[in-house]
Amino acid sequence: MPFASASALRPRDGTLSVPAPTKPALRLATEAHGLQRSRLWEAASSLPALSALLRPLRHAGTENPLPYRSVIGLHLVLVQEDRVLLGLRAGTAWCDGWWHIPAGHLEEGESFLEGMVREAREELGIALAEEDLVLAHTVHDHNPKTRESRLQIFFTATQYAGRPYVAEPDKCAELRWWSLSALPGKLVRYTRQALVCIQRGQSASTVGWPDAC
Repeated sequence: MPFASASALRPRDGTLSVPAPTKPALRLATEAHGLQRSRLWEAASSLPALSALLRPLRHAGTENPLPYRSVIGLHLVLVQEDRVLLGLRAGTAWCDGWWHIPAGHLEEGESFLEGMVREAREELGIALAEEDLVLAHTVHDHNPKTRESRLQIFFTATQYAGRPYVAEPDKCAELRWWSLSALPGKLVRYTRQALVCIQRGQSASTVGWPDAC
């Protein structure tokens, strides 16, 4: 019997003491709490804002918290003579009307080389080989408002097959070659920084951090 009777636990002053559960009941309650917590995090995994809000609770009371994870952005810098290929963003709800390097996000289960090859095919309709990719620059991009950060990785390509075109018209309104010395005013901030750094041979930089370059 997991709980003693109330009459047996009533002290002389008339107050009522509630007994603690026995070990089997406590174990069941703990297991049920763990299951609820697991399901909560599975549901929150697709909601970045909720996941960020609950992250401190997830690590509370744990001796070995999970290692930090960051979104990885993949960008392809195609240059012809003194011109770089940029796309005009549209219909994405992020920086629409701004120019940006052809880019996407690393997906689960793929290397960043595989991801860049896939993004080049999906966005530009061109074929790349992993061995033709060259790591040109990395930006550690931080948003002070959301306190989230991303690694923005920029590749160049020694060669590729096909002619770039707008392969995803729902995300890109236009492709255009821009002179590196006359980039558009409405160019995504960290993209502008990366292009400037690549030209001067700098391999890494930061944006949005207190000590940003």
